[in-house]
Amino acid sequence: MKMPVHSSEEPEPRAPRADRLPMEGFAIVVDGHFKSRFDTAEAAESSGRALKSTYPMLRIEIYDAVTTARTLLG
Repeated sequence: MKMPVHSSEEPEPRAPRADRLPMEGFAIVVDGHFKSRFDTAEAAESSGRALKSTYPMLRIEIYDAVTTARTLLG
């Protein structure tokens, strides 16, 4: 019977859940679903515009966690 191996290393932090509102920063919302999180509005908008240029049929918004406002990318 094998004994479990215990490590002194701390477990890796989990990735943030996509179905919860971010508490800080900015997020891309694609067709009503939170997808990616960013530290700056510029990074979120740049990524959103690149996605929109590839898939123009998507509804893409930038969510600001501080003001809880959504801005539609056109």
